[in-house]
Amino acid sequence: MMGTAVFYLVAVVGVVSAIAAVSHKNPVVNVLSLVVTLFCIAVSYALLGAEFLAAAQILVYAGAILVLFLFVVMLLGAPEEPPAGERRPFQRAAGLALAGITAAGGVAVLAGIRAAGPAGAAQGTADALGRLLTGPYLFAFEFISVLLLAAMVGALMLVKRKH
Repeated sequence: MMGTAVFYLVAVVGVVSAIAAVSHKNPVVNVLSLVVTLFCIAVSYALLGAEFLAAAQILVYAGAILVLFLFVVMLLGAPEEPPAGERRPFQRAAGLALAGITAAGGVAVLAGIRAAGPAGAAQGTADALGRLLTGPYLFAFEFISVLLLAAMVGALMLVKRKH
């Protein structure tokens, strides 16, 4: 019972912060709202019994990538509001229509899903994941690390060029 209440609380906070992440005008608030959203996803993973996935979610996304986003946004000094001529009058109506279509699609998909019993225990462990990342997927793992390094260097070059 307590787990269900925590799940609903985390779900509401996650949805509200996700909406704030895409609708607020201040880019710093957008990034911080995204951090809250990803933390709520990690709590949901923990409630489902996937503790390793929850820890990876917090460490990788909320702890590393979004902190990098926050530094880039703060260093670039992005404007808080869009230019006056950039906002179109139909944007709000189009956004509400798209949200309605998405909600209707979600309801249609969820209506077609039958209630299933509890899933079996997960087959993968942290040890198995480590063996996969340092075995057959070593090249992809290292490629992603070099890609993240290149993104960080590119962000620093953008900041240097501006000053």
